[in-house]
Amino acid sequence: MPPEPEIPVTHETPVTHEIAVTHEIAVTHEIAPRSGVAFTLDKGQRLTVIDPQGEQVADLLAFVRGDLDEVISSGRTLDYASRIYLTMGDPIYSNRSNVLLRIVADTVGRHDFLLTPCSADTFRIIYGDTHPHRGCFGNLAAALAPYGVAPDRIPVAFNVFMNVTVDGGTGELKVEPPLSRAGDHVTFEAECDLVIGLTACSALQSNNNSFKPIRYRIDPARA
Repeated sequence: MPPEPEIPVTHETPVTHEIAVTHEIAVTHEIAPRSGVAFTLDKGQRLTVIDPQGEQVADLLAFVRGDLDEVISSGRTLDYASRIYLTMGDPIYSNRSNVLLRIVADTVGRHDFLLTPCSADTFRIIYGDTHPHRGCFGNLAAALAPYGVAPDRIPVAFNVFMNVTVDGGTGELKVEPPLSRAGDHVTFEAECDLVIGLTACSALQSNNNSFKPIRYRIDPARA
């Protein structure tokens, strides 16, 4: 399946486009740098995460809408895939071994599913910040709270566009600049009704030392 094109957007007004088959309208939203949002995604709908400027990570979480104890699982997904880099065609499993999302388009092919969302503690311990930003963890907690998701329920996120390498001899992890360029995107199809958390990552190292926005679009289920 060919990758879907990026839909241009402005800061002032969401841009819409028609879906040829259904004639429904999809809107491209922008997440401001170092912030996050939460929203629902219905079974069959497609979520496209877009890097509009390049080298910007987005933390993605998914919870089953009818049972928030079922959540995206790094451990299950990587175990079943038998590799740490996921791309088009790969399923993303829950902690109960059910498929929550499936990657149906990917123009980058390098994402991280090892590292936890950055947090105030991340910036205190790793960066030495004395007045740390709340990070993706804090942004996700705030955005997901209205849906009934408590902070302790937040797991390891699927870090879209994040480039983490692993030394095969020592196991050392190294955060490298993302491989994404302006307009690159990843599309996920929902396998069930979900609550989604999504950020524009707040960690300097993850984003090649600059903070940029992330865009996303929800397209209707295909007939």
